[in-house]
Amino acid sequence: MKFTTHMSRMISRGLLCGLLAFTLSCDTLNQIATTAAEQYANANPTQGEMIQGLKEALANGAKFATGSLGAEGGYFNDPIVRIPFPEEAEVVATKMRQIGLGSLVDDFERKLNEGAEEGAKLALPIFKEAITGMTLNDAKGILLGGDNAATEYFKGKTSAQLQTTYGGVIQQSLDEVGAAKAWTEITTRYNKIPFVKQVNTDLVSYTTGKALDGLFLKVAEEEAKIRQEPIARTSELLKKVFEYADREKQ
Repeated sequence: MKFTTHMSRMISRGLLCGLLAFTLSCDTLNQIATTAAEQYANANPTQGEMIQGLKEALANGAKFATGSLGAEGGYFNDPIVRIPFPEEAEVVATKMRQIGLGSLVDDFERKLNEGAEEGAKLALPIFKEAITGMTLNDAKGILLGGDNAATEYFKGKTSAQLQTTYGGVIQQSLDEVGAAKAWTEITTRYNKIPFVKQVNTDLVSYTTGKALDGLFLKVAEEEAKIRQEPIARTSELLKKVFEYADREKQ
């Protein structure tokens, strides 16, 4: 009995010591891991990390912008990017509303936005191409540039191609719903009224321009988030790259 009790105590002590050692080891490992993570985040990114981090940030922004605007009602239901009846032809809309044709104006405006939404669905591959072609100098300029440096990069690299892509889709969309034809008839008749200021709005060009303004506005919003809100830096690489940018700008 004494032997058994003695052995039990020894085993209990051994287990306790083992558990204590294991706990201390876990704490030590956690401290090491935490220190390593802090050192990684505080270290300056390599050239490769800088480019990869910027590509990740740009891809996130482009995906959000094109996805949100390409959804049903993406333009029309967002008051900030919604494409209105052409401002220079607002007098036409006013006249139509005065004679009880306001529903036609509203429907026409909806069709403009639907065309823009179709264009947004095709924009992501164009953005991805611009991201793929980004150089180290591009990355440094964007990372340490102004709050909209990434957006301006996108504009410079994609505007011409997006203009063509959006324009083609919007032209097709407006043709399919009869909006382009209706617009031509409306403005032709209006312009025949004596003494009125002539309306010569190129509907496709107008809609395309407004659509791209809205697209780049969404890209700029996402860029601002990742620059100003640490919570938007959703990976260790993004944290490292943009914390480095924060330090360099101080």
